[in-house]
Parts: sequence; C-alpha cells; structure tokens
Amino acid sequence: MSEAKTYTGGCHCGAVRYDVTMALGAVIGCNCSMCGRAGTLLAFVPADQFNLQSGDDVLTDYLFHKQHIHHLFCSKCGIKSFALGTAPDGSSTVAVNVRCLDDVDIDALEIRKFDGKSL
Repeated sequence: MSEAKTYTGGCHCGAVRYDVTMALGAVIGCNCSMCGRAGTLLAFVPADQFNLQSGDDVLTDYLFHKQHIHHLFCSKCGIKSFALGTAPDGSSTVAVNVRCLDDVDIDALEIRKFDGKSL
C-alpha cells in the first residue's frame, strides 16, 4: 500500500472540486447496477479526510436500493465523483470515485472486484 497523500478531484465540468487524503492502494470495482454501468472505481475514506472545496450548491442526491448511500452527482455535467455513507462501525465515510481524481494512473492500480449485484 502506498503512503497517504492528498489528491484533488471533481466532476467533468469543474463545478464540484474536492481534496481527499488517503493511501491509494487497491480500489474496488463494484458490479452493482450503478457502478457497473458507470465504470466506477471506489476508494473509501473516513469523512474527516475528505474536504469539499466547491460545488455543494450543484450536487444532487440520489438514493436507491436500501437507501443508505447518498450518491451525489453534479447537476450540471452528471458526474458522480463521490458518495456519502456510513462504515460498518457506524462512522461517516466517503466513497471516492478514483476515476475522478486528478493525475491518478488507473492502469497502475490493483482493482478488487466486489459483487454488489448480490446485495
């Protein structure tokens, strides 16, 4: 696993921008109905390691299935660059779409498959 560093990221149009501090190791490739269609690759971080810099005013919340995860997407360009939820221990967590991070070589990452279709 790599050392923790701060990454910047956001949506396609730039209205949503954030920074997140994490050690970017293996990422999750989920096959649920949403992630599978969008090609999302996820890394999870405690909420206090995520800082929304701009775009709170353009984010739209989408809940589906068990209504536990707040899938936030930019209402201007439609990109979902992160989601908010709760970790198994009850703490607030952010699921970052690693494909939305600036200057990350996706091909260099280990992708672990997760069977979200079965949930």
